Amino acid sequence: MAERSALPPIDQASLRAAVEAATKEMMVPGAVVLIRTPEGTHQAIVGTTDIGARTPPALDTHFRIASNTKTMTAALITLLAQDGRLKFSDPVSAYVPDVPNGENITIADLLKMRSGLYGYTNAPELASAMDADLGRVWTPQEMLAIAFQRPPNFAPDADYEYSNTNYALLGLAAEEAGGRPLKAQFEDRLFGPLGLAQTSLPAATDVSLPAPYAHGYMYGGSAYALVDKPYPADVQAAARAGTLRPIDYTHQNPSYATAAGGAISTAADLATWIKALVTGKVLNAVFQRQWRDSPQVEDPARPDGQKYGYGISYQRFAPNAAMYYHGGELPGFNSFMGHDVHNDVTLVIWTNLTVAPDGRTTAQALLPTVLDQIYGLSLAPQPQPAPSPSPTPTG
Repeated sequence: MAERSALPPIDQASLRAAVEAATKEMMVPGAVVLIRTPEGTHQAIVGTTDIGARTPPALDTHFRIASNTKTMTAALITLLAQDGRLKFSDPVSAYVPDVPNGENITIADLLKMRSGLYGYTNAPELASAMDADLGRVWTPQEMLAIAFQRPPNFAPDADYEYSNTNYALLGLAAEEAGGRPLKAQFEDRLFGPLGLAQTSLPAATDVSLPAPYAHGYMYGGSAYALVDKPYPADVQAAARAGTLRPIDYTHQNPSYATAAGGAISTAADLATWIKALVTGKVLNAVFQRQWRDSPQVEDPARPDGQKYGYGISYQRFAPNAAMYYHGGELPGFNSFMGHDVHNDVTLVIWTNLTVAPDGRTTAQALLPTVLDQIYGLSLAPQPQPAPSPSPTPTG
């Protein structure tokens, strides 16, 4: 590996001031930024976990990590491949019955978002049903039924499209190949070995979060997170004026997400997780190499743009700044986690407002500000970690 670049020192006061200004502009109730570098740990913690309570968040505050869960599902699938219990080239039909064209969709296609299957979180009836009953228990089979009612968007491996349907299928495939529930496999193979004591995959009937936890907020119905539906002008104006209050989605049942986005964690645990995953503490050397080399360009017209692989994105932001990363978005929370191997930088951002009144997904909107503090990139481009802010948000 090439010698690590000399990064500018991070000024703690400047970091906090920049994060505070950005979150205030987006009307975010609370946010945590955690940066770990060889020179030390830096953090910016602003706002409150609960509107009206003035309770500041912390590194051990629990929140819903949404699609960051996909990194865990993909890691488990890769471990099962490492064990010889499945192959990336296997058709999904070997593990899950009745998948349209399932004999031609491989596990690798699902991992890389190249199955072509319709994403169930795009279905308007799902958002309506969720809003009608925030506590409703959902099964993966119900999500797949919604997806399979629509025709595929393209042939397997012909294109890229972020779809939560892929990871609902991978969760079922992991249970079939591993012979145990997803929750138990996560705990035994990922959370336990890495000491992620504050990370969990709740049961389908569990809408609670471990203490201490943050409340999660969003203006309007679930569709504004599930399909990045833009706010009408009157909603934006009312939010800015304070006449429209955000809805508390903290205890909305995340069972519609599960393997695609159901986990709960903390900033501290996520920082440990993403670095361990990227640096080879989860997989053996052979499968780590396959995982690391899996990201494939999403848009062939932009060969230097964002890539997506086995539950992970990769992007170079500047000559001295590149990360393996993922994002998470669901009603109430927005987040980002990434690790820069070359500079040994780990970054976690989470917020408890999904979408700002102006339509920005809040944690991702903070990213250029934070990258500037780490790398001195005054014009740092904003990456687009799946699922936030585009092309598709998480479940």
